[in-house]
Amino acid sequence: MKILITGAGGQLGYDLLRVFKPVHEVTAWRKEQLDVSDEQQVKDILLKERPSVVIHAAAYTNVDKAEVETELAYEVNAMGSMHIAKVCEQIGAKLVYISTDYVFDGTKGAPYEEQDNTNPGNVYGHSKLLGEKFVRMTCSKHFIVRTSWLYGTKGVNFVTKVLEKAKSGGPLSIVDDQFGSPTYCLDLAIFIRELVETDRYGVYHASNQGVCSRYEFAAQILKVAHMENVSLNAVPSELFPTPAVRPMYSAFEHRAIAVNGFTPMRDWKSALNFFLQVDHDVQAVMDKKV
Repeated sequence: MKILITGAGGQLGYDLLRVFKPVHEVTAWRKEQLDVSDEQQVKDILLKERPSVVIHAAAYTNVDKAEVETELAYEVNAMGSMHIAKVCEQIGAKLVYISTDYVFDGTKGAPYEEQDNTNPGNVYGHSKLLGEKFVRMTCSKHFIVRTSWLYGTKGVNFVTKVLEKAKSGGPLSIVDDQFGSPTYCLDLAIFIRELVETDRYGVYHASNQGVCSRYEFAAQILKVAHMENVSLNAVPSELFPTPAVRPMYSAFEHRAIAVNGFTPMRDWKSALNFFLQVDHDVQAVMDKKV
């Protein structure tokens, strides 16, 4: 298969390339090379490349800034996804749209299933949900993959932020009332590779197994990195007000993965252990060399 990846310069894009390149022909497009909000550019590139699969990982992801740059968020996340979906339908390509747990409001109090009602509480979530709707309406061969709390070897994420703060000696104050499912980008990329080799289209919740609070996540990071001597304080989220409202509980149930016979992603602690002990040089992160 010929795979085209948008947003290839991001942290998920990096691991998608690692996973797909050894087994498929891959054409990778960074946001500087392909502006998905430019409909003509999208047409020109996709019609020239004519991929069999498009993995649409490009997105406007600054959750707080989206509250101000609302138009840009919708242009990229909603309209950009429609532009991609239109050409995918035209050329018969499969489309993987990467979405988010932020399409939910976090009030369910239990892990979200794929068929649960959506109700985003911020502009970013609204723009991604509209992108989902455009993909459903426009491209018949679609996979909508919702994920959450992403981290990986590329870029800045919660794991690297905790490690960098710990290196400075702390203390760290982390909220203990926001719950979710961490997702290791490499594991997500492996799942997506398995997914696109089928025609089991639809919506999937894809994260590592299990639920934790941000505080529990940070504590496990410090434990695996042998930095438990750093002071870690649990605090309520009201002490850290943000422009965009975050869902308080956005963990996932993985029913579609199970029903369709896909390999479950490992539990979040095992994934984190592998990331920090095998796939990632902790010292390099703390020295800002990655």
